[in-house]
Amino acid sequence: MFDITSSKLLLLAIVALLVIGPKDFPILLRTIGKYVGIIRGHAKEFRAQFDEMARESELAQIKQDMEKIAKETEASIHATGQSVEKSLEEARQGVETTLGPDPFAHPDPFAPNPLTHDANGVPPATPPAPADAPATASNGAAPPPSTQPDPETQPDPETQPPADAPAAGPGPSVAAPRPAPAPERTGA
Repeated sequence: MFDITSSKLLLLAIVALLVIGPKDFPILLRTIGKYVGIIRGHAKEFRAQFDEMARESELAQIKQDMEKIAKETEASIHATGQSVEKSLEEARQGVETTLGPDPFAHPDPFAPNPLTHDANGVPPATPPAPADAPATASNGAAPPPSTQPDPETQPDPETQPPADAPAAGPGPSVAAPRPAPAPERTGA
């Protein structure tokens, strides 16, 4: 556009020196340099903002692409998970129809396992109920407590003092015999 060569610049400098004069010429060059620096600074800032906008648009595009990939991956994983669950359910149903219900599954975790056995392969015998265990009713509930006292816990009436006898209290008592002292050892 502007074809400025060194010969044209030299001609322009000679005309400026003649018109302005040698006294004000350095001040003019300093002012022109200052304004050229300001213009270059603005051009550099404009270029930096333009580059930043381009990078942001690229980053926004990359972000949109990554979000799209993430959604597609999530949908694919979800579909695969459902497919695997469906296949496992079909396989489980096929095994159950072929073998019947699971023989090792216990609906009640506290129910005895009919397949347990001892080291010799013999099923364990059910232990007899303890003699002092209360009897249970036919429905499995414990019977109501008895109102009669238990004869084993009742004191023996022959060893009981009569009801009109005075209670033992302070008074002379017989001391228990003391054990004999151990013989002394002599050093020999």
